[in-house]
Amino acid sequence: MNDSLVIAGKSYGSRLLVGTGKYKDFDETRRAIDASGAEIVTVAIRRMNIGQNADEPNLLDVLPPDRFTILPNTAGCYSADDAVRTLRLARELLDGHALVKLEVLGDPNTLFPNMPETLKAAETLVKDGFDVMVYCSDDPIQARMLEDIGCVAIMPLASLIGSGMGILNPWNLRLIIDAAKVPVIVDAGVGTASDAAIAMELGCDGVLMNTAIAQARDPVRMAGAMKKAVEAGRDAYLAGRMPRKLYSADPSSPTSGLIGS
Repeated sequence: MNDSLVIAGKSYGSRLLVGTGKYKDFDETRRAIDASGAEIVTVAIRRMNIGQNADEPNLLDVLPPDRFTILPNTAGCYSADDAVRTLRLARELLDGHALVKLEVLGDPNTLFPNMPETLKAAETLVKDGFDVMVYCSDDPIQARMLEDIGCVAIMPLASLIGSGMGILNPWNLRLIIDAAKVPVIVDAGVGTASDAAIAMELGCDGVLMNTAIAQARDPVRMAGAMKKAVEAGRDAYLAGRMPRKLYSADPSSPTSGLIGS
């Protein structure tokens, strides 16, 4: 069954997107990403060298763009102007690559998104020809505004970046999912495989994570677990769970035709 994730007109077999930060070295980065099965790999342009520093190791030597879709992001940006400038640099470094992840942070403690600046940056980037995937709060109204601007994917947080707290507000996520006509990808807060499965069971189109894999005791093994969790959650969503029946038992076996009755 063909069940591809389609973003900006391109199909992907994996619904797990992964980051590249916080690993002990590039070797571990590549082994974990291979284990995850991810095809889209996000890179913080302000923190990772993809060619802007000629005398430093280049991540693209480990994760070549002909094998992975590199998704430059604006981690560390606190204003629309900084985010736009950073992604224009990324486009130059990646030979006109248009698919980007926008995040404009509100403060360094929570890393919660600054939504007014995010909306401002998104509008500028879309007009400038970028395909914008956007990190945002789990506010259904602002998610709709970002879609109306022309963003190609909406990426609400499950909980704070790097917190590992899982999905704290599934109801808001469902409101966003039910209204969206573009992919909805949970971004931030996943801590373990069950969090990823829940996100997919809710109907999310994908999950993006970094810390949950990179900071696990065994990142490569956790990457494999996340791959399976995303696949299982997606299958469960497509299969359709049984209805919840409060205070109403329903035996697994038929009650008629019992032996001895």
